[in-house]
Amino acid sequence: MFCPKCKRLMRPDTAARRWRCSACGATVPLGAAREIGRSDPAQREVAVVDGKSSTLPTAAETCPKCGNGEAYWVLRQTRGADEPETRIFECTKCGHKWREYQ
Repeated sequence: MFCPKCKRLMRPDTAARRWRCSACGATVPLGAAREIGRSDPAQREVAVVDGKSSTLPTAAETCPKCGNGEAYWVLRQTRGADEPETRIFECTKCGHKWREYQ
């Protein structure tokens, strides 16, 4: 959630059940975030959805657990910056994850 006054990122203050801006000190009730986000296009919230996004790339890789022939993949820098990335696969059927070091 972004602050309605200074447009900076607000942080949840769970003890007070409010969003609090660390820059200007403005507060908004935790439940009000949805209404504010809908009324002002500059203040949009991102919904976290359980499951896989259809925007993730897929590859023809065989899952070592279930034998499915398709997997989602992402590249991550798991080692030093001078080392190549690691490709992480996740089976589209069973959700098993494995890595491929390049």
